[in-house]
Amino acid sequence: MFGWEFPPHISGGLGTACYGLTKGLSEINDVDVTFVVPKAFGDEDQSAMQLIGANNIPVSQKEIQFHESDKTIDYMEVDSQIIPYVGEEEFWKLKSKKYKKRTRFVETDDDSRVNFSGTYGPDLMQEIKDYALVAQIIARQNDFDLIHAHDWLAYPAGIAAKNATGKPLVIHVHATDFDRSGGHVNHKVYAIEREGMEMADRIITVSNLTRNIVIEKYGIPPEKVETVYNAVEPMAEDKSNLPLKGVDEKVVTFLGRITTQKGPEYFIEAANLVLKKMNNVRVVMAGSGDMMDAMVTRVAELGISDRFHFTGFLKGNDVNSLFNMTDVFVMPSVSEPFGIVPLEAMQLNVPVIISNQSGVAEILENVIKIDFWDTKAMADSIHGILSYASLAAHFKQEGKSEVNDLKWVNSALHVKRVYDSALATN
Repeated sequence: MFGWEFPPHISGGLGTACYGLTKGLSEINDVDVTFVVPKAFGDEDQSAMQLIGANNIPVSQKEIQFHESDKTIDYMEVDSQIIPYVGEEEFWKLKSKKYKKRTRFVETDDDSRVNFSGTYGPDLMQEIKDYALVAQIIARQNDFDLIHAHDWLAYPAGIAAKNATGKPLVIHVHATDFDRSGGHVNHKVYAIEREGMEMADRIITVSNLTRNIVIEKYGIPPEKVETVYNAVEPMAEDKSNLPLKGVDEKVVTFLGRITTQKGPEYFIEAANLVLKKMNNVRVVMAGSGDMMDAMVTRVAELGISDRFHFTGFLKGNDVNSLFNMTDVFVMPSVSEPFGIVPLEAMQLNVPVIISNQSGVAEILENVIKIDFWDTKAMADSIHGILSYASLAAHFKQEGKSEVNDLKWVNSALHVKRVYDSALATN
């Protein structure tokens, strides 16, 4: 299984979903998971699987099978297609020699290991390529039946492992660039996504919303694509270690990346309408993203800065602490393939409002659903939950009961059926 992040080193729902699914798969007797990430930090929970960091794998002196000749050769530096180098001086020295046409130069440390950041920085595209390079070595070194690659960052790694071993490939679409970009698709990302989908033996999507995008926008046969809904990790019932609100006011919360996809501007407009009607309300926007400065500016323009709080990116217990103070959580996403955060809020007895444009809306009943662009309906929903205690109590009780039935082991059993299908036809 190839991913890009794994708890506690996560930046969003992808790492959370990978963790939940691996734990669910660990409860199935005949499934063992080896999870690969670009960079292992050493503090990851490996109780449900073995974790490999590509940053710990040397890329020289390894046996590898090349597709052109189908021969297994010793992975020597000058004769291989992957040439590790340490620093600029060595790079130019090696570059002066003659190599095969498809030779790749890769910067490494003194032990011939690639240095991955494990983040989403400016060198992301290069790291994706390097990850795929190391993936074929990892595939050769490990015994397994099937490859599972999570999201576009890991598709090239999954393809490399498939090419190196001939094992079936399942890709897991947690989002597409149509979701992330608001329709302004990055052609490089789209090309990676499409190649992954075409090379995959089976495709898992996190909602029917995403399944339809895969079929319609990428031209994938419907019979190849199956929806498996996400779930939520059970949360401890003890809230005694979580801080109390500290103010006698209602708290309305947005938690997510502050990007076009998540609809933060619609949340602010709805919050402004609520603040015009109610005096005892505070609004929190938790998260970070490229729209942060624009959102701070808009809040200032509306004159609501005294009752609006930006926390920056939160994770772990800080998220639980915020939800423990929250009276209503809003997820106004413009295009949300699934959306795990509402499930986490419902676990902590928080009433939830979500957009109809989210995959999780396909399975949740005890929430309020609105269109992301309908800021008046969003404001009415927030006002109703804050004003009527019995309505809030209903969503707290029924919502928690509903979400407690969404277990990762059930999602894992569905994934196992997809595995069986891929293995049977390979």
